[in-house]
Amino acid sequence: MQKFIRLIAFILIAVLFLAVILDWGYTTIFQQSSTRGKIEYVYHAGPQQYDVVFLGSSRANNHFVAPLFEEKGIKAFNYGMSASHLFEASLLLKLMVERKFVIKKLILETDMNLANETRDAGISAQFLPYLHDSEIIKDHFSVEQDFWKLYFIPFYRYLAFDAKIGFREMNRSWRQVPTNYLDNLGYHPLGGKKKGNMKNDIRKMQPLDNRYYKEIKAICKANNIELIALMTPMCSNVKGMDYFDRVKSKYPEIHNYENAVEGDQYFSSCGHLNDEGARKFTEIILQDFFGK
Repeated sequence: MQKFIRLIAFILIAVLFLAVILDWGYTTIFQQSSTRGKIEYVYHAGPQQYDVVFLGSSRANNHFVAPLFEEKGIKAFNYGMSASHLFEASLLLKLMVERKFVIKKLILETDMNLANETRDAGISAQFLPYLHDSEIIKDHFSVEQDFWKLYFIPFYRYLAFDAKIGFREMNRSWRQVPTNYLDNLGYHPLGGKKKGNMKNDIRKMQPLDNRYYKEIKAICKANNIELIALMTPMCSNVKGMDYFDRVKSKYPEIHNYENAVEGDQYFSSCGHLNDEGARKFTEIILQDFFGK
């Protein structure tokens, strides 16, 4: 019996030791990578100066053509991330401020994301390699139900989110395999020939008294950043368009551009403009907020 107990104890200690070693190895590799994505890029960045940055989900990533701003002498970068929520947008802005980014204007896509306060599992996982090295990231995740497991169990975060920060991504980071996330000043254009779903039903969505939107507003106020919060275009075949009216009623400061670009030829899917539509929309934003 004692031999069996010693064997079990040995196995547990060996597993724990292996988990600590693997955790250290993965973390070390991820911390040396700065060009795989926007989160890594910001985390490793030094002080930057921008006339305008963009934050939000794919409806920011695919809708704001940052090179058009640069062509008009406005230094810009699109930090929108497909599938992200305001949880990630707020955290990324906190890291920018910590790294002494000087930002004159922040254009924040706030429409569908106002209806939830959850984190996106895939996007938020990309912050986790820095969980033990950043008090900002640690504090931001501290309200999450699985925080203690993510923070205290060695290697757990890499196993739990293997699809995003597991072996494959670690290996690509180690080999410095390039991505296109930082191309086009962060703007990701969509094609228009092969359309995705051109229907959408948002009747059940309700804008919340969103804590992360409040955080972003407070950060901007404290750092003299002009916040331009807005809603971006949707295709014509949407059920529940009064959602945007409810957002406007709850948050009068948010600009409603849901019908700024009309015509399904400008959409790649119901919620995403194609490149032609994004350029048309960007020109409207330039004219309305920059007088260009």
